[in-house]
Amino acid sequence: MGVSAVANAVDATSTQSVTLASGDNVTLSWYGTTDTGRRRETNQDAFLTAFPLFVVADGMGGHIGGEIASASTVDRLRAMAKKGNVSPITIEKALTKAVADIAAHPETTDEGTGTTLTGIYLDTDIATESWVTLNIGDSRVYLLRDGGLTQLTTDHSVVQELMAAGRLSAEEAENHPYGNVITRAVGPSESVSPDYVRVEIVDGDRFVICSDGLTKELTDYGIGHFLAQNPDPRDAVEAMLKAALENGGRDNVTIVVVDVNRSSPAE
Repeated sequence: MGVSAVANAVDATSTQSVTLASGDNVTLSWYGTTDTGRRRETNQDAFLTAFPLFVVADGMGGHIGGEIASASTVDRLRAMAKKGNVSPITIEKALTKAVADIAAHPETTDEGTGTTLTGIYLDTDIATESWVTLNIGDSRVYLLRDGGLTQLTTDHSVVQELMAAGRLSAEEAENHPYGNVITRAVGPSESVSPDYVRVEIVDGDRFVICSDGLTKELTDYGIGHFLAQNPDPRDAVEAMLKAALENGGRDNVTIVVVDVNRSSPAE
């Protein structure tokens, strides 16, 4: 497997290419940003774009607990990604260390302190060549493929459980009083294991990784619209952020867009 990187300016779309075991070349283009929003005093979101791993974390907890939780989680995952071995085993080892970091921090005494975590990583192992999504909480990963937008992750939330049980409709869920209550997070317990889903590596795919600060303000249709209107990841991210803020910006907003270009040597 060969890897070549292009180091772009901080405010530009980043790109990196990798040659798969099959001989196909995959070039990724991505951009991410986070914003405090219009209602919150601090930003408790964090994100990581460290090839082959792209994640968003949305912290929760009193005082600055949520900020510490999301930053601790991203820091541990960044250190893991730098070693070049990203897998469920290494991810969960990093999360175990993050939980210990959160518990040991002097400013995270609130038992509710923790963070969501969602994202994707590129698995280039010859036997399992694919994307892998990971998810804990209610931040989300979307996939735009062939013009259709699909939510790849399933929320770990009270509302989602009620919907799955047939006790709540999608319309009722939008304004449910427990809309912000999640059922799984990094931090409140010693053992934390994400849900994983494998996704084929397909030319033209576009991933959106986001905190609920985006999905509170934009429908799936809106996300798809801005992706269709903005072929560059940076432009798509900035357009979605602008719309989320104009629609109220009630929470911190974090968005990462990753584009996939796959080609074979014969092309």
